[in-house]
Amino acid sequence: MKIYWTMPQGIKEHYRRELDLYKTEFAQQNLPQAWHHLERAHILAQPWPREHSFVHWRMLLFGIHIKSLREILGQIPRLVIGGVKSFVGNIPVGNTGGANVPPLQPMEIPGDLEAILEKYK
Repeated sequence: MKIYWTMPQGIKEHYRRELDLYKTEFAQQNLPQAWHHLERAHILAQPWPREHSFVHWRMLLFGIHIKSLREILGQIPRLVIGGVKSFVGNIPVGNTGGANVPPLQPMEIPGDLEAILEKYK
């Protein structure tokens, strides 16, 4: 079993960029685009517990902001369990992390993100 803890710097740069883009879009109230960047940050963060949990925290806050009970209730278990699953390397690869998708469903990774992840495997 591989234990994941430290996100490689090369991935962290892209992860932080997605979070910065999220903040920019959110500040401009472009909520669909903001959410898109959170999903992309989630895909990059999945293997690392701290970053993965942080994205779920942001998704929970987003759900509260848009007053979506579905998103709020969907993020609570993901926030609690997601980091643990990352820690032991048991994640549904490519899952975008929102309550609109099953939490254990693997998904296709966008090509640009897949290239980033492959480069630092």
